[in-house]
Amino acid sequence: MRREPFISFADVQKSFKVDGRRFVAVRNVSLEIQRGEIITLVGPSGCGKSTLLNMTAGLFGPTEGRVHYDGAEVKGVNTRVGYMTQADHLLPWRTVAGNIAVPLQIRRLGKREIDARVEELLALVGLTGFGASYPNQLSGGMRKRAAMARLLASDPETLLMDEPFGALDAQMRLTLQTELLRLCKKLKKTVLFVTHDVDEAIALADRCVVFAGRPGTIDHILEVSLAQPRNLVQLRSDPHYVELCAALWQRLAPDIAGAADPSSLAHSLEAL
Repeated sequence: MRREPFISFADVQKSFKVDGRRFVAVRNVSLEIQRGEIITLVGPSGCGKSTLLNMTAGLFGPTEGRVHYDGAEVKGVNTRVGYMTQADHLLPWRTVAGNIAVPLQIRRLGKREIDARVEELLALVGLTGFGASYPNQLSGGMRKRAAMARLLASDPETLLMDEPFGALDAQMRLTLQTELLRLCKKLKKTVLFVTHDVDEAIALADRCVVFAGRPGTIDHILEVSLAQPRNLVQLRSDPHYVELCAALWQRLAPDIAGAADPSSLAHSLEAL
C-alpha cells in the first residue's frame, strides 16, 4: 500500500523579478518525501535548492504548482519546521543557555521547565558545562552545536538545513555530521539538507536529489542504500559508499564543466 508523502512538491515553479526582469529559480519540480527521511539536495549554485527549503518553510509560495506538508497545502509560515543556515545567528549578548532558551520563552514556558529543557539539550549536543558561556567564548564547532540545540528547542518535526557545516574544517564537519545523524535518527526528524559537498551528501542521506542547470530542475534522485546506523569514519573505506560518491560526481560533472565555460557564463548573464 502506497504511503502518502509527508512533504510534496507538485509541478512547482518559482520565479522572481530581478531589476524588472523575470528570473525563474526552479521549474517543473516534483518530489515526495516521507516522514523521517533525510534528503540531501545537491547541484550547482543558483539552481533553486534553497528555494525549496524556503517554500517548505512557507516564507514564500510557488508561482505555479503546489507544496504540501503533512497533507495540507503550505499557504503561510510553517511553524512545524526549524531552519538552520551556514551562519549560526547566536545572540552575542545572551549566554549559550540563554540562546537555547529563546524558542522556549516564546512559547511562554515556566522558568523551571525552561531550565530543565535547556540542560537536557546541552547534554544532547555535548555542551554540558558551557551553558553560562557566551558565543564569543566558543569555538566554531561549539557554536554550531549551540545553534543545533536552539533549533531542537522548538521541537520541529522537520529540519531545513542550508549548508550548515560549510564553513567548518573537515574534522569538525565530520564530528557534527555524526552528531546530526545520531540526533535525527534518535528523534525521528525529517531533514532537507542543502550541500555542495559530495561526501556529505552521500554520508547523511537516505536519498540524494540532484539538481541541474538554471532554472533548477531535478535531474536525478540517487537512492543511498547504506546501512543504518552509519559510522561516518569507517564509511569512507566502504566500497559501496565510494561507488555512490563516484556516481554522484558523474551526475554533477556536466554542470561543473558548464559553470567553468566562459561562454556558458556569458549566456546565463544575458538570459537575466
